[in-house]
Amino acid sequence: MGMLMSSLIAGEPLGDGERLAVHYPWDGSVTGEVVMCGVEDAERAVEIGLRGGKRLTRHERAEVLRRAADLLDARVEEHARLIRLETGLSAFDCRAEASRAGMILRFAAMEALREEGMVWPGDVTPAGFARKLFTVREPVRLALAITPFNHPLTQCAHKVGPAIAAGAALILKPSEKTPLTALTFAALLYEAGLPGWMLSCLVGPLEPVVGGLVRDGRIEALTFTGSAGAGRAISGMAGLKKTCYELGGNAEMIVLEDADMELAVRLGAEGSYRNSGQRCTAVKRFLVARRLAGEFAERLAAETERVFPWGDPGEEATRVGTVISEAAARQLEGYVREAVAGGAEVLCGGERRGALMMPTVLRGVARTAALMREEAFGPLSPVVAVDGLDEAVEICNESRYGLATSVMTRDLGSALAVVERVRTGMVQVNEVPAWRLEHTPFGGIKESGPGVKEGVAEAVKFYGQVKSFSLPWPGGM
Repeated sequence: MGMLMSSLIAGEPLGDGERLAVHYPWDGSVTGEVVMCGVEDAERAVEIGLRGGKRLTRHERAEVLRRAADLLDARVEEHARLIRLETGLSAFDCRAEASRAGMILRFAAMEALREEGMVWPGDVTPAGFARKLFTVREPVRLALAITPFNHPLTQCAHKVGPAIAAGAALILKPSEKTPLTALTFAALLYEAGLPGWMLSCLVGPLEPVVGGLVRDGRIEALTFTGSAGAGRAISGMAGLKKTCYELGGNAEMIVLEDADMELAVRLGAEGSYRNSGQRCTAVKRFLVARRLAGEFAERLAAETERVFPWGDPGEEATRVGTVISEAAARQLEGYVREAVAGGAEVLCGGERRGALMMPTVLRGVARTAALMREEAFGPLSPVVAVDGLDEAVEICNESRYGLATSVMTRDLGSALAVVERVRTGMVQVNEVPAWRLEHTPFGGIKESGPGVKEGVAEAVKFYGQVKSFSLPWPGGM
């Protein structure tokens, strides 16, 4: 039997109750159990958040975040091991995630010290008013954050850190597949000095607990990261509360004729297989100039086999561990079989063992294949030949998703044409689509999200409401 943890209401664990078992996808063993909350527990968390407590100053909020960041940095190996035992990701990927979390909170600490208000003069019309109008941003009273399984620590940090910076109380609902990492993170924040009323971390059934929270009109803001289907369902229940949705993606890497082939192959493999391909911004398809497509696919397959060995996530040599479950791996296997039936050729990988899907390169994939249209959440790399930039952009914009794109080219004009013409929220030039800084705007359009951005700076704004007020201002200064 693994560890036993509990949902946390304002820092306090529940008594004994119904438990959720968390399994290691590599071998099915029990990583731990979590005491789940019920409707009454969720109601208590809402009431405590709304009631509030002693409000922290900006300096105090920044100090809590800095102390928490120091604790995260000191416990990288501990958190990396827990992430691995919940997700089945390679130790390499888990360590990389655990190493990022502290930086997210440090950026949040910086934002906690920043005031964003504006001043509007009243004498800008012919009538003229001897007044000035000021804006301030006040924290929402209570927000709800729902996080996915694929980055169980950094996703929580990206939701919780900005809420603390803004001074907003938050209920965190982590994925039922990875709740232990989230609860460990919440406990660390309390250890760093976060008042209990500012954070509850709840694990419970979708109905009536999670659905009840989503529908609760007292919760003023909701931020959700997950699939487009789940996002649509939540949006239908959320009512008029402020919302932010970061949903699926089908990111492409466009490789034009003048691209640096060696760089494109290296970044392509990195962009496809990190985190076992389970990132909304992972490279899901390669659109390669026809003259280069054959060579690119073969070199990508060679790079895949050389740099990304798959297997036991606990072995240091492993670079690609499992996906989140055997069911998820079966779905990926189905995408490959359907592509092959449509004429595609598997150059490497293509096989599944339990929850492990081998890193797979395919060429000759039909443009209409499910692998090209759906968000294949795993280490699959379909290579499609295109007749230049126009066709590549056309294929990009056919997608119902619009999160991220990258383009490999030496020509600035071609790069800027892609930036201008593709309908995605982010474009990277000579980089992977996933490239980001933790505090910069992050998000997509279409079924990837409604355009409200995440990233620390934007998330802090999300947890606030703008209020304006005016004052008499003699002299028109």
